[in-house]
Amino acid sequence: MKTCKTVLALAGAAALAVGFVAGPVAAQTPDEIQSRGTVNIGLLVDFPPFGILDEAGNPDGYDADVARLLADDMGVELNLVPVTGPNRIPYLVSNQVDILVASLGITPERAEQVDFSEPYAGIEIFVFGDAGLDVSGPEGLSGQNIAVARASTQDTAITEIAPADANIQRFDDDATAVQALLSGQTPLMGGSNVVISQIEAMAPDRFDTKFSLRQQSQAIAVRPGSDELLDYINDFLTRVKADGSINALHEEWVGGPLPEFVVSGD
Repeated sequence: MKTCKTVLALAGAAALAVGFVAGPVAAQTPDEIQSRGTVNIGLLVDFPPFGILDEAGNPDGYDADVARLLADDMGVELNLVPVTGPNRIPYLVSNQVDILVASLGITPERAEQVDFSEPYAGIEIFVFGDAGLDVSGPEGLSGQNIAVARASTQDTAITEIAPADANIQRFDDDATAVQALLSGQTPLMGGSNVVISQIEAMAPDRFDTKFSLRQQSQAIAVRPGSDELLDYINDFLTRVKADGSINALHEEWVGGPLPEFVVSGD
């Protein structure tokens, strides 16, 4: 597992964010991308080990390597475009990127805005925080300050279950939510098992996992109506799961095999 990169990214990487220009949603086909010779793929750079910035400031991580595999399979050059949690779908539907390989969890709400592939990764998200706090369920969030990345699935999950007097503090990305926890600004946060493992490496025994929020499948996303492109991506995922190449990337970056629900596509 590329621990040095993921810890570096958690400590200091900030997602690159710029505004987007609204326009009609244009469906994409593989032929259009291949004729152009370049594919623009959006990814997070603040969600280690899935998306990070390397020591030279370039996008890297599991998602970046999956994007490289896909571009190679299509026979085109790859342009990796850093996005943030809140702006990744706007970037896609405003035609600034062709595809998202951006740790995008499959939810019914998002499925109304984009078309999802079969899963290519999966995580579990938890409430996590100060070891001295006794929080075993939603009722324990009463009166507490809780950090989350804005527009993330942990934001949605905690918002659904938190008591009315809980103070959910929304940050632009996981890195700043982690900093809020580490600095003592909040005693709790919502985070994935991957982010939690990095916090535990940086601050052993200071925090613990409180309770699980949900298991989440992550998928590649395309613009609505891009049926041919979606079929191509699903075929690509079937092939790289079968030949073991995507599992090797998962082992390299995440430190373990693909979850069974990702392998099977359930």
